[in-house]
Amino acid sequence: MSLRWREGDSKPTGGLHRRHMLVLSLVALAVAAARQSWAQEDKKPFSPEELDQILAPIALYQDALLSQILMAASYPLEVVEAARWSQANPALKGDAAVAAVKDKNWDVSVKSLVVFPPVLSQMNDHLDWTQKLGDAMIEQQQDVADSIQRLRARAADAGNLQTTKEQAVKTETSSGGERVIVIEQANPQVVYVPSYNPSWAYGTWPYPAYPPVYYPFGGALATGFMWGLGFAAAGAIFGGWNWGYGRGNSYVNVNANRAVNIDRNFNRANVGSGNRWQHDAGHRRGVAYRDSSTRQKYGQSRPGAEQRQQFRGRSDQASRPGNTANARPGPGGAGSGRPGQGNARAGQNAGNVQQRRGDQAGQRQGGGFSGVDRGQQANREGTRGRAQQGRASSHRSGGGGRPGGGRPGGGGRPGGRR
Repeated sequence: MSLRWREGDSKPTGGLHRRHMLVLSLVALAVAAARQSWAQEDKKPFSPEELDQILAPIALYQDALLSQILMAASYPLEVVEAARWSQANPALKGDAAVAAVKDKNWDVSVKSLVVFPPVLSQMNDHLDWTQKLGDAMIEQQQDVADSIQRLRARAADAGNLQTTKEQAVKTETSSGGERVIVIEQANPQVVYVPSYNPSWAYGTWPYPAYPPVYYPFGGALATGFMWGLGFAAAGAIFGGWNWGYGRGNSYVNVNANRAVNIDRNFNRANVGSGNRWQHDAGHRRGVAYRDSSTRQKYGQSRPGAEQRQQFRGRSDQASRPGNTANARPGPGGAGSGRPGQGNARAGQNAGNVQQRRGDQAGQRQGGGFSGVDRGQQANREGTRGRAQQGRASSHRSGGGGRPGGGRPGGGGRPGGRR
């Protein structure tokens, strides 16, 4: 990336030059950070120990709800939007909540979770965990299925997974002879979401280096399940697990007829043979995939490419002759002849760059979301810059030219000198 002045361009002077170079420096740093992130080695697939650690808090959920959580986790930014919507609309429950989001541009799995505010809240509050769930679901669905069955077997062997009034637990044998534990709703009209301590539920944990994740809905539990109130969610259930084809062939399936009732824009073409769920990259919203092969599969050639193009556009614009940032300073302003406008634009540009740097730094840390708060702060700084510009514009007269023949609106020199 070349940032230099071309012959014939007017060069900024004094404080403007320093401010302008600061903005260009921030742009260069952000682009370099994005390239460094891209150059990092792809992350390895999750090991069985890591998958058990990640899935421990939800592996004992009923099959339908569990499948829909895992599908939705592959669209983490839409989960954030749905969680905020749920927090802003606490009075809408059950089918009424589903109906209220029919026209949202979220994936059907995300829409279905508005029936379960505690689930959305848990996913929103722990976005790194949510993204790991989604990445595992996209890249290692069979390994996820194996982990769920492994965890359920441990809970059953420890005597902690049984049929209750909230759920029905069934043990079956697959066509390949493997033990399969199915968890269903005891009442087809009501879904209960359990909270439990994985350290209790699964007995002695076999991986000391990978302690199970525990995100309780309420207070932490030592033993037992906490069920709370059931959710009238018959209209929001469309997913499930196909456990019946032996090891290596388990997958999430989708009931397309029910999905259409939740999302009028649901595309039946996204359902593969055997009603098998397929990830829809259109709902990924630019969140980087975990490895290069997955990025290539879903057409994400480079994470952050759009942002880098915006950076290039800003730097090219800044180097053009006559640009506001390059023009000579007029009275009270940064070269535009309008007091405060140059400062406001510089502050806004710096805020935008800081936001992108925060987002990219978050992706390098593995979650992709730790830059959200910094981005919001940068937005506030940009807003203050625009407010400064508005106040400055309201006080200008005659375009900011000095008395004595300056060019109207051009911030010219006194006496009309050229």
